Parts: sequence; C-alpha cells; structure tokens
Amino acid sequence: MADGASSSGGRGGAGESVVVDYGRRRTICGYCRSSGPTSISHGLWANSLKADDYQVLLDRGWRRSGCFLYKPEMERTCCPSYTIRLKANEFSCSKEQGRVLKRMQRFLDGELDPQVGSPQCKASPTKRSLSEPMNSPTSKVSKVSANEFRAATCPNFLKEDEFTSCLSSKINEAIDACFQGGILGSHLQLPKAVVKTVKPQVKKKVGEAVQEKKVQNTVQDLVYTCNVSFQIVATVRRALAKEKGTNQTEVLADPKEKGTNQTEVLADLSPNYVAEKLAMTMERLGELADFEVKACNGHLNFYSATNQATQNHSSTYVPTQASDKASSSKQSSVNRNNARHPQKRRKLEIRMSISHFDSEEFALYQKYQTKVHKDKIVTESSYRRFLVDTPIVFVPPKSGDNTVPPCGFGSFHQQYRIDGKLVAVGVVDILPKCLSSKYLFWDPDLAFLSLGKYTALKEIDWVKTAQEHCPSLQYYYLGFYIHSCNKMRYKAAYRPSELLCPVRYEWVRYDLAKPLLDRSLYSVLSDFATMQDEMHQPQIFGPNNDSSAKIDHFESPSDEDEEDLNDYETGMMVDEQITHSEKADTTEDSSSINDIENIILDLNDSRVKYKDLQQVFGPIERRHLNALEGQLSRYAKAVGKELSDRMVYSIT
Repeated sequence: MADGASSSGGRGGAGESVVVDYGRRRTICGYCRSSGPTSISHGLWANSLKADDYQVLLDRGWRRSGCFLYKPEMERTCCPSYTIRLKANEFSCSKEQGRVLKRMQRFLDGELDPQVGSPQCKASPTKRSLSEPMNSPTSKVSKVSANEFRAATCPNFLKEDEFTSCLSSKINEAIDACFQGGILGSHLQLPKAVVKTVKPQVKKKVGEAVQEKKVQNTVQDLVYTCNVSFQIVATVRRALAKEKGTNQTEVLADPKEKGTNQTEVLADLSPNYVAEKLAMTMERLGELADFEVKACNGHLNFYSATNQATQNHSSTYVPTQASDKASSSKQSSVNRNNARHPQKRRKLEIRMSISHFDSEEFALYQKYQTKVHKDKIVTESSYRRFLVDTPIVFVPPKSGDNTVPPCGFGSFHQQYRIDGKLVAVGVVDILPKCLSSKYLFWDPDLAFLSLGKYTALKEIDWVKTAQEHCPSLQYYYLGFYIHSCNKMRYKAAYRPSELLCPVRYEWVRYDLAKPLLDRSLYSVLSDFATMQDEMHQPQIFGPNNDSSAKIDHFESPSDEDEEDLNDYETGMMVDEQITHSEKADTTEDSSSINDIENIILDLNDSRVKYKDLQQVFGPIERRHLNALEGQLSRYAKAVGKELSDRMVYSIT
C-alpha cells in the first residue's frame, strides 16, 4: 500500500497522475444511524494527481479526503451522495443569505459585538398563565444602579445585544409574576418578550406623535422598546375564540370587575392595559438599570435617565428650559454611550495559501472539532491526513496566460482573519473549471456570524473574480448532496444548483431532480431531465424500492426562517472519514478487453500498457490474468475510459 503524499509530495511526478486501486470499500456510513458497514464506494490512493484529471473525476462523482479518492456506488450504498454545483455568475442570493452578509458587515462596522451567551441573560420559560388582578394604570418608573444590575444579572455584560437580552428576561419575569394561576381552563402559553433598540427614524416618528399629543417626555432618551403586550392580548383573544362559553375561574381584571362576565373582561383586554400592569410590576420587582420604563400605546418603552427628578425615582416630569434641553441632550448621549458598547471598526482579511501545515490553523481546528463536533481526541496526524495532505499537482500561474488563475491550480487553505485573528479556514481545491470546497472549520465563539454560509458566499464571489482571469473557471462545487440527510439539504439553498446524474454523468437542475429524490433514495436523474420518450417512465433504483421507504423525517429550515442554521452549516464540505473496510468486494464486472488494453501499469518502476504486459514480462497464468482483468475492468468503469487510458495504475 502506497504511503500518503505530503502537502508538497503531490508535486512530484509532474505531468502524470499515479493511483493505487483499493477496489470496492465497505465503510460505516457517517450520514445515517446505520449500525453496519452499509456505505459502499470505490477507492483510490493518489500518489500524484493532475488538476485536470481531478476535475474529470469530480464530474464522475468522485471526491477526495486527503490523498484518498472515493466514489460512492450509488445503487448499493445506504445514503446516495450526489455531486452538487452551481454556476457562480448565475447565483441568486436569498434573503437569508443576504442577512448573513449584512450581519457580518454590522460586526465589522462595530455595530454588532460577539454574543457571549450568559446563562443569567437567557429568557424565562414561555409557559405562563393569567390571573393576578390588575390595578389602575400607572406611569411609575423603577431603577436600580446600573452597576448593581449588571453585577446581579449579567456578570458577563459586554454589549448592547446581551443587555437587551437581559431586559427581555426581566420583562418575562414580570409576566410570570403578573399572570399566575389558570385561565380558560388550561395553562395558556404566552410569547416571550423581545426588547429591540429604537432606531433614529422610529424616534422621529414617535417624537412627532408625542408633540401632537403634548405628552411631556424626552423622545431622544428613548433607547429600547418591547411590544409583547400586543402579543399577549392576541394570544388571549385567540384562546377565547376557541373556548368561548367556558366558565372562567380567574381572570386578569380589576377587583371591582369581579362580578362582571369575565369572558367579556378578557375580550376587552387592551395592550395598553397589559403594558401598564407590566410597568408597575417591574417597578415593584426593581428590575431596571438607569432606565425609566413607561407604557405608551401598548408598548413598553425604556428611557435613559437624564435628570435629577428621575434619579430620585420621581414619576413627575419637571419641565426644562431651553438651556437645560441642550444639557439634557448631552447627558442623554453620554448615558446612551454608556449603555451601548462603543463602536470599533474591524478589518477582515482573506488570505489564500498553498496547502501546508500551520500550527495556528491546527489549534483552531482542534477547538472547532471538540466544541462543534464533540470530538474527544483530535490529533495532528489525522488533521494532516485529512486537510493538509493532497495529491493534486500544483500548477503555478503564468504571466499573460488566461488558462490559469493568479493563484494557480492545486489545493489551498483560505484563511479568514478579523483584526489579525484567525476565525475560519476554508480548505479548497482550485481546478480548471471550478473551486471545489472540501471542508471548513471556524471559531465557535463567532457562531452567531454564520461563518459557514458567509465563507460559502465569499467562495462564490472568488469564482466570479477568478473567471475574469481564467474564463474556464466558472463553477462552485459544494461537495456531496444527500437528500436523505437533513444536514446536507441546505446545500440546495445555493441556487440555481445542479446535481450530477450517477449513470450518464449529466448535470440536472435541482428542481427537476427533487421529485425523483422525494420518491427514492437513488434515481437516474437524467431520465427526468431529458424526457426523450414520454412513454418511458423514469428509472428508479435503490436499496429501498418501496415508495414508502423512509427518506427523511425532517425538513431543513427554509431560507426565510429566522432560525440560526449553524447546526446545518457544520455538514458543509465534510468528507467521510476513511474507515478500513472488511474484505474488499471482488465481484467481477463484465467488460471488453478493449476497455482496459491501454491502461498504463506501473510494475517495479516500469511503465507498460496492459496489452503489452506479456510481451514485456513473458507468459502469465490465465487465473492471474483473469483476476487482474476483473480489477482493471472495475477501475475503468469507475474512472471512465478517458482517465483510465492516461492515468498510471500502480500495482503494489
């Protein structure tokens, strides 16, 4: 068995591809919960591999893990894996992908800080009920020292996003304290409060409304707001509609209303009434920090404290003179700056380097594998074999040559650095027609940035730019798409994508292929796409021919979902780990001698075509020739006659 090529070892033997045939391999599937070795693939070990040869292999369903090349035998494996790609210039960015780009830009602009996930700042449970009588409306405010608040509730307080999470949690606690007991004969689930920062344009509108109503309030001091009162009322009314006529035991009402029809009381419940009750409850609990909270048209508004009256917990507004307004505005600005993390612009750098071992990258890989994939042991040797070693022969760029991109062809590590710190590494292969994404690892502390999606979008942009220098380089290959694996379905969100037909090796639009994949794990996709004979039904094969066979019980969240898809991003560009098989499958494949006669064999450092084998080495026993012919036939079928005639087949 050949030794693995190092990151630079693949550059030896320039001008030819040399492979060792592993034959059929049985491995434990890494995508489903199968207990047995149900993943079957053809394996090759590449001592060296030309970039254009690997491009042809990709277009026949092959994939590499280090120097090991493998091609799933689709009709026999448990989780058929389809090569997926998209044409970069035709890529259409979805709304969710656009949000990822905007989120990163906000982070780089200093408007979004790392989310440290303090357990004290997490919201309360959503299961709540209504019962406590509500007193008359109040506009009282509650405040405690900002330092006391942060020390008691958010010891890891660093930024505005975390602070709004704390405020949301405190509103939820007020809801729990305010709405206890039962209602409508059951426990009514209420929505969680979400506190949002008030944008300048919103302040302007509120200011106009305040001026019209002549309400004494400093709109410029408005920092945060929450509309949970509207959501609570809507939830109660929906419940009333479902359980109309049910006897009510306890309701949200004033004591004087206890004798009234309580269903009517609930039906007349208003957002402003709920907001006023929450403001009063928060005052009683003493939950705020240097802020006034007031109910305003059903909203809970949080104002920065700006004068001595509010510092003394007074609910009475003291009019200010014109000279005081400037001072108040200035003080308000100071308070807002204290409440928010100061803006600091960050610098993002993307560096492309030829695949080689880097200790900083390995440290990040260890952190990623242990925290995201829960690996207990991550060794340097396994990292080298998987992500550093490559058989692809490096092709340097040539001045004035538009057939090679500026970086050349080969295997590369694309580093993403923010203010000099390494935050992500994309392992990619640059080939004559594409950028093939192999693997990505990133800093788990920055999971909120969806680095998996962000780097994929940047790689697509890279292809667009590279095409200007190398017109043939047009595609972005995302690895394998597995319709039966929920974590791999997200790849279809990069539109318009294409899947490779496993029989004819034609590219089929995903939207045409999906109906077939919904019916069977394995399908001849080009049958559906070509439709040459309307009477000819699509050929569908697979380990489960029963149409009711389980494909997948889960659907990946759509592009429009607000849910963070980081869990789905971790499957991107992940190759199956090499698992030594049991005894290789030696079933012979029927093939014409013409398919194998020009295969170049490497025997004892001598190169000879199979058809000349006996002329060079003398007579060979028929049983040995039969075994070799069977092995070469399977190899020629797997790589195609074009490659089998030009790659060197090493016999060890």
